[in-house]
Amino acid sequence: MIDKKSPVLWFVLFLLATAGFAVFGPAEKSLGTNVRVVYLHGAWVWTALAGIVLAAGFGLGGLLLNRETWHAWSRALGRTGLFFWITYLPISMWAMQTNWNGLFLAEPRWRVAFVFSLGGLALQIGLTLLEDPRWASGANLLYAATLFLALQNAEQVMHPPSPILTSDAWRIQIFFGGLTALTLLAGSQMARWWRQRERPLERAQ
Repeated sequence: MIDKKSPVLWFVLFLLATAGFAVFGPAEKSLGTNVRVVYLHGAWVWTALAGIVLAAGFGLGGLLLNRETWHAWSRALGRTGLFFWITYLPISMWAMQTNWNGLFLAEPRWRVAFVFSLGGLALQIGLTLLEDPRWASGANLLYAATLFLALQNAEQVMHPPSPILTSDAWRIQIFFGGLTALTLLAGSQMARWWRQRERPLERAQ
């Protein structure tokens, strides 16, 4: 029997809804319908960054307030943010190929994303071996700070920062907002699933 409250079920449903919604994205004057991949790429990045920022916020709160629950949420959100960050890379390559007929992997921001994907993966694997959840909170806080510092200093080559948000095309902005909302909802269910994995550890402490 299917558990209707299962975060895995809702994650899949929101993921399918995201994919279906992306298909009907409004075309753009220069890129045509290929811009839909760019929309998806943008929503995926924002979801990854939201998870990373929330992981850092819960981590800071857990360290300041000494709350085990906050540490657990920091670990769950950190893993969720990393998942979307890593999987954003192939979507980014897809967007490059469909819109610019090639892969521009030398772009500074793409290299930053790749390096932090590998570093974040190694970090999260290492944190799973540590029983003290405070390590995860501190590491997620440091990871978020260094990532945003690196992105801030990375040169913009392929496109300006947040081109959709600075656009005057309100239809595109509304659509992108809806697409991002669906992706965030999928991310929330993944975070729920990771959070549930922490409960046996909490009972054992």
